[in-house]
Amino acid sequence: MKSEPAASSSLTLHPFFEQFDQFADAPSAVAKMRELILKLAAQGRLVDQDDTDEPVDTFLNRIWSEKTGGRAQITEAGKAQPFELPGHWRWVVLAEITQFSIGKTPPRGNSSYWYPEDHSWVSIADMKHYGTITETKERVSALAAHEVFRQRFAEPGSILMSFKLTIGKVARVGIRCFHNEAIISLRAPEPELTDYLFRFLPIFAALQTSNNAIKGSTLNKGLLTLLPIALPPLAEQKRIVAKVDELMALCDRLEAQQQERETRHAALASASLARFGDAPTPANLQFLFHSCYTITPADLRRSILTLAVQGKLVPQVQEDGETQTVSMEELVGRKNLKNGLSLSPVEGASDFVCLPLSAMKGSTIECSVGKPIHLTADRAAPYLVKRGDIFIIRGNGSKERVGIAGMVRSSPPNVLFPDLFIRVPLPPNKIDGEYFLIAWNSPVTRVMLENLATTTSGIWKVNQGHISECEIPLPPLAEQRRIVAKVDQLMALVDQLEAQLAASRATAANLLEALVAELSEG
Repeated sequence: MKSEPAASSSLTLHPFFEQFDQFADAPSAVAKMRELILKLAAQGRLVDQDDTDEPVDTFLNRIWSEKTGGRAQITEAGKAQPFELPGHWRWVVLAEITQFSIGKTPPRGNSSYWYPEDHSWVSIADMKHYGTITETKERVSALAAHEVFRQRFAEPGSILMSFKLTIGKVARVGIRCFHNEAIISLRAPEPELTDYLFRFLPIFAALQTSNNAIKGSTLNKGLLTLLPIALPPLAEQKRIVAKVDELMALCDRLEAQQQERETRHAALASASLARFGDAPTPANLQFLFHSCYTITPADLRRSILTLAVQGKLVPQVQEDGETQTVSMEELVGRKNLKNGLSLSPVEGASDFVCLPLSAMKGSTIECSVGKPIHLTADRAAPYLVKRGDIFIIRGNGSKERVGIAGMVRSSPPNVLFPDLFIRVPLPPNKIDGEYFLIAWNSPVTRVMLENLATTTSGIWKVNQGHISECEIPLPPLAEQRRIVAKVDQLMALVDQLEAQLAASRATAANLLEALVAELSEG
């Protein structure tokens, strides 16, 4: 006869799976589902109690009375009880129900311990979480097996768990092997208990780290000995593992469906971008913002800038003149490209401030912050920043940022530009500053710049020579201004889309968190 469960699996998890589509776009939705399943299972809320099961106390007394090689029994005072359990469960510690062995790394300087490669030796890198060890990157010799490991193999069927740096990563042993000192191996006296521990050791390891405020991401032998284990009757352990496996398989299917959907959506998004690129008409524009799939805002922005410099965004007017391709040497002249100041900031008040590299925000130079520097007005005059100035970043730790151009859109007083900025004095009778930013920051020009950039000590740089070599398309001024207006219009749409996506994901994440909290507390 079965008693009424505190919470049955059907009542607990059906709403979660039924509402999955509503929070599928939340970050790590399936991963959170897996965490919830394991949490509910470890709390005794996933399967029904069966009064015919052998009581857990009987099971414990039985394995303690058997020849267990000195398995310890710990007093109740020495046991942590992180949360409340069903009345028929018990809190035990790892050392009460199984023995574990900590591995070793043979001395690297002794080649006879590593060659010939006779036996598999496991490191954390060899372990796939919840996987099975069938091969290892390194092997040790028979001499190491004898002198270092004393022939204490981890046998097939055992469990490995990491307890240093990465805590709670588990894998089954599929081959006879040894392992390093960041891993323990264990095998319980009953196969059902081994299966149960395999599923839930990561949760119990996390409880031990949180209970003891572990520093340095490492458990020690003492904490492993006292690792708290929430233990149900043996038969219930088997039902729990079966239910968890069933639900994890469902999670696998949901994850596969998500990946398949994302693959289809990516293909549709790519086709829509290509279609708009070939014919950027209002009708094709609608496909970029289709409700059935999402093109990332970054991809949309790159596509818009590419189309702009290809002359595909606005119609050409014959009376305006023809588009030319010009080098920056022809447009500006290398000698007119000027680096900024290289001065150390000072403490306290100063008449002048110098912009930091971080002042470049997108295609705008933010002049609201700066570092105080001391110099005379005459010395400062050539480096003063004014509204409409355009600068190019000549050095950055990121290759994707070096060479980016931005404009000063405010009227800052006594602000100077730094050595890692190059001022670009554009001829206003030939090129509109906003159009220059579109052309210069487009993917077409980025390819040229990144190919020219050089690196020293992790800093990517371009110089006046590199900039002078780059070419940009130069349509007539009237067409440039039409391009700027069209790009602004489309970028505004992308901004709206980005805000909608962020709001949608936030809503999905909030729904997921609320449902997880409700089920966790129920």
